Amino acid sequence: MRSSGILMHISSLPSPYGIGTMGKEARKFVDFLEKAAQTYWQVLPVCPTSYGDSPYQSFSAFAGNPYFIDLDILVKEKLLKKEECESYSWGRKEQEVAYGLLYENRYRLFRQVYARFRKKQPADYPEFCKEQEFWLSDYALFMALKNRNDGREWTKWEKPLKFREPEAMEAARQELKEEISFYQMLQYLFYRQWNQLKEYAHGKGIRIIGDTPIYVAGDSADVWANPELFYLDENLDPIDVAGCPPDAFSDDGQLWGNPLFRWDVMKADGYEWWTKRVDHMSKLFDVVRIDHFRGFDSYYAIPFGDATAKNGEWRQGPGLELFEAIEEKLGRLNIIVEDLGFLTDSVHKLVKDSGFPGMKLIQFAFDSREDGDYLPHNYQPHCVVYTGTHDNDTILGWMKTAPKDSVRFAKDYLRLTKEEGYNWGMMKGAWSSVGDLAVVTMQDVLGLGSEGRMNTPSTLGCNWKWRMKKDALSGKLAGKIRANMELYKRMPKQETLL
Repeated sequence: MRSSGILMHISSLPSPYGIGTMGKEARKFVDFLEKAAQTYWQVLPVCPTSYGDSPYQSFSAFAGNPYFIDLDILVKEKLLKKEECESYSWGRKEQEVAYGLLYENRYRLFRQVYARFRKKQPADYPEFCKEQEFWLSDYALFMALKNRNDGREWTKWEKPLKFREPEAMEAARQELKEEISFYQMLQYLFYRQWNQLKEYAHGKGIRIIGDTPIYVAGDSADVWANPELFYLDENLDPIDVAGCPPDAFSDDGQLWGNPLFRWDVMKADGYEWWTKRVDHMSKLFDVVRIDHFRGFDSYYAIPFGDATAKNGEWRQGPGLELFEAIEEKLGRLNIIVEDLGFLTDSVHKLVKDSGFPGMKLIQFAFDSREDGDYLPHNYQPHCVVYTGTHDNDTILGWMKTAPKDSVRFAKDYLRLTKEEGYNWGMMKGAWSSVGDLAVVTMQDVLGLGSEGRMNTPSTLGCNWKWRMKKDALSGKLAGKIRANMELYKRMPKQETLL
């Protein structure tokens, strides 16, 4: 079935409180998607962000980002007062997230919420805590302990808590009872608002594609609570870490620093942790995009402590066996796989054997440094076509910064004209392709340049900040997209999932 969607993270929605949330503006965006004849809204990982503000480096693979909790909804529920929300500074730039201010002020506001919440807990709150116990208890304790330790990584905590000695753990649970409850409340509020937003989207015929990073952060509740599942030494420090080798884009490669999975240990228990993770993500989203899928075939291991990714080596991953084990327990999986980067024959085989649709990036089609089959005439229907992702420049940004030969090739191949708009021409390249699903970024729909770029890999301090202007959405823009959906036969149908 031919369908289409728009990629925009929740953080990028307009809001008077510094960052996009799951409230009124999110519903306005869903309404826009419906008017534009879209089927999917794709978001980035919705888990809490940590150092560097990246949604791909989180304190938990299961928790939701408290920043996305809508304050106006809390006002309506009498958990906050409007003047309290307006009493804090959330940043001066409408189109940029000020993460430092969020970190300082949002949690102060949430403390006021908690003071009211604890006096009259919702009837379904205990049930939520019970249902999510498999991750929530450890996460809330982890965050409480992190606060008590001035934000230090868990590997630098006092030894009894670092190694989770039973007596120390029980003492911490008693001592930090209120703090633990505070973090549990935040997750309850996140998931309640998320489920309400998801239900609203479904009512408009919109399905949500969510992102799941392959790795988890070293400084996370996941690693602290399950050290045996990760490649750590006797002191619980990483032995090797994740990344990508040097290539035409980077002389040093990419040093992500995430701890690696002990696939042999995971195999022994039937991949229980991964099954729980995919199950959780499949309930959160309608379709799950798994980042860096090639890492399941073989993964790049870099010695811990190295300053670059140059000295890494490739090692064998779990392959198709992992997904067969998960599907046996959970049934059919609605998954998109990110199969970009250095791909071998065995990676191509894994993608094909899995039956999951892979990704095609039109920007990559015209880059001489890329050797993949990204030109649209090479596509097969069972794929998801993107103009670019969160890691790419916008189309107009790319047109200005890419090599002249690459830009000339793109103009010739896609018949791009300045009069129509290079962004519209390249988006039409995605929509007109044979790919079952075509996804474009909201920045490209709005015709933004590099100022709209979400992330530049291997850089810190300037990423994940872009926000859409409050008046950016219009009926005229939705109508223009809808006309293209009619032209390229991507109008929504009853069957929505891939």
